[in-house]
Amino acid sequence: MYDESDPVAYGVVVERGRGSLPFALLHGEPLVACAAWAMGETGVHLLDLTTPWDAVREAAMPLVWHDALCPMTPPDFLAACVRRAVADGVAVAGVLAVTDTVKELVDGPDVPMVGDTHDRDGLRRLASPLVVPADVVAELDDWPSTNFRAALAGLRRRHDVALVTAPAAARRVRTPEDLAVLEALTRR
Repeated sequence: MYDESDPVAYGVVVERGRGSLPFALLHGEPLVACAAWAMGETGVHLLDLTTPWDAVREAAMPLVWHDALCPMTPPDFLAACVRRAVADGVAVAGVLAVTDTVKELVDGPDVPMVGDTHDRDGLRRLASPLVVPADVVAELDDWPSTNFRAALAGLRRRHDVALVTAPAAARRVRTPEDLAVLEALTRR
């Protein structure tokens, strides 16, 4: 949770490009509202994507990029990511370990075939948030992409990014089935 000694940051809950799913209900509330409340509990000052980028850059504050499709990311984790980004001067991305079996698809003589199993120990699934320290924000020409993979890739080309293991509740919702799993996982 927010502590008065925590760094002040701006943040955005990204729902663009995600269809209607950010407005589906989780525990009776829209996903986007759940994500916004978590950000509020961290003390992050919420902005929207209509805020002029120059104003964001000139504020010289870290920027928290939170995905509405990761609505139950705990406020404590969001705050820890902000603290890490500020303390270490690196962008921080919340990730989850890959637990599924990952197989290679190879060309067969007539049809594709299942090949080798990949070692999943080094694989991570992007969750939320993506926190950009103020000095990195100052170098960006515009808002990061609303596609978290593209935003992360863009940052990694020019800056150090720390991948931080997120709690299971930070999992991304892609389908109504994922929503049911997240609701069961986070039921109080």
